Amino acid sequence: MSGTLVLDCEGLSALVRLTPELSEWLAAAEAEDIRVVVSSVTLVEARDPRVNQARFDYAVSRVNVIPPTELIARHASKLLAAAGLHGHKYALDALVAATALDAPAPVTVLTSDPEDLGALCGTGVRVVKI
Repeated sequence: MSGTLVLDCEGLSALVRLTPELSEWLAAAEAEDIRVVVSSVTLVEARDPRVNQARFDYAVSRVNVIPPTELIARHASKLLAAAGLHGHKYALDALVAATALDAPAPVTVLTSDPEDLGALCGTGVRVVKI
């Protein structure tokens, strides 16, 4: 593997919707042998009841789902403290950031919230707005 592509909630939602932008990212990742991952908490955040379950499940089957281990959760907590953030508003972003920072480099995170994820990830991860 030569790196990792991490999808946050919006990234996974775009995959479920089969947006052209996400399709391009996935094709490029496959061509470069880049692992595509989501945190398992992103599955909960991205689940839209208006979307057919089979469609959602198919999208999830195309990525690697990473559980938030205790190590990742503790890292997420430290990231929040270092960024001066706290509370449920930032908790899932912190878990995504910790998952990204734990992944094989180089790492790119696709997000609709580059400011928060950028603050949490620091310079070790490329954060791209989608």
